[in-house]
Amino acid sequence: MKRTTMLTAGALLTLALAGCGTTTGERAASGAGVGAAVGAGAAAVTGGDVTEGAVIGGGVGAATGAATDEEDINLDER
Repeated sequence: MKRTTMLTAGALLTLALAGCGTTTGERAASGAGVGAAVGAGAAAVTGGDVTEGAVIGGGVGAATGAATDEEDINLDER
C-alpha cells in the first residue's frame, strides 16, 4: 500500500510540475529533474534500486513535460 501511494503521489507531482517552462525543452527538462528525484525517493523508501528509480522517474517526467504545452499547466496564472 505504501509503495502504491508513493508512486501515485510522485506521478501526480511530476505531472503538476512538468508544466514549469515555456518551451517544450524547458518543460521536458524540469519534468525529468522532478521525475528523477521522485523516482529515486520512491525507490529508496520502498527498498528498490535508487538508480533505476531515478532513471524511470526521469524518463516519465521528461515525457510528461514534453507532452504538455504552455496552456495545459501554467503556474504563473492567478
